[in-house]
Amino acid sequence: MEKTKWYFVNSGPCSPSYNMALDEALLDWHSEGLIPPVVRFYEWNPATLSIGYFQSVEKEIDMEAVKRLGLGFVRRPTGGRGVLHEHELTYSVIVTESYPDMPATVTEAYRVISEGLLLGFQNLGLEAYFAVPDTEEKRQDLKKPKSGVCFDSPSWYELVVEGKKVAGSAQTRQKGVILQHGAILLDLDEDKLIETFKFSSDGLRDRVKASLSKKAVAINKISQNPVSIDDCKKAFKLGFEDALHIELVEYTLTKEQETYVKELETKRYANDEWNFKK
Repeated sequence: MEKTKWYFVNSGPCSPSYNMALDEALLDWHSEGLIPPVVRFYEWNPATLSIGYFQSVEKEIDMEAVKRLGLGFVRRPTGGRGVLHEHELTYSVIVTESYPDMPATVTEAYRVISEGLLLGFQNLGLEAYFAVPDTEEKRQDLKKPKSGVCFDSPSWYELVVEGKKVAGSAQTRQKGVILQHGAILLDLDEDKLIETFKFSSDGLRDRVKASLSKKAVAINKISQNPVSIDDCKKAFKLGFEDALHIELVEYTLTKEQETYVKELETKRYANDEWNFKK
């Protein structure tokens, strides 16, 4: 049986505002039927703190620390909590809600798409599995997280190795299209991540910092051999192809499409009104 062809966009390192604008543009084009579903891989230049759509900069983020550390900053169109994008491969998946066998519920669609991540980690020789909060305390943590830090705890169907979160993802649905994107950690600077957030007390900061190493781990902390970005791209590209039963076809944006992305970037993601609106 012939596999369905999706586009594969390998962007490399891009600015934070361009990264978010391109994800939104791909969603727009797919909603209009101009392109098939897409898997995209990208990186960040400079290293960037991204926050979820609903997060409050004033309450949660130490912008002085963000500037002092030379980090970029952007608000995502998706929910979730703050992520330091530094030593990682970021992925996005853009597909219609009506795609064959795509579950209607957010949680179950999340599981189907994240099967690609699961196989990707297994391709790297890691025994990954899905997080399923199995106690009332863990479920309450999802509803009322203790901090704005994404890797402070795993959500439903996020990827875990040795009991620790190795990938953080978020999802939005607009114009009949699912956009899911997330960070696959190669390495994690825990001190830098914690420094960018505000906490109600030094004690809470210390507790979150202490718990982070118990709750999150990067690939190169647990892999027997060093893993590069290129290793990740190969492993996760194959993982998505096998999990979704698709063939990924390399795609390069046209000049017209690049112009659209730049306009969207200027209008939204490079704009303080968007990034600091909450």
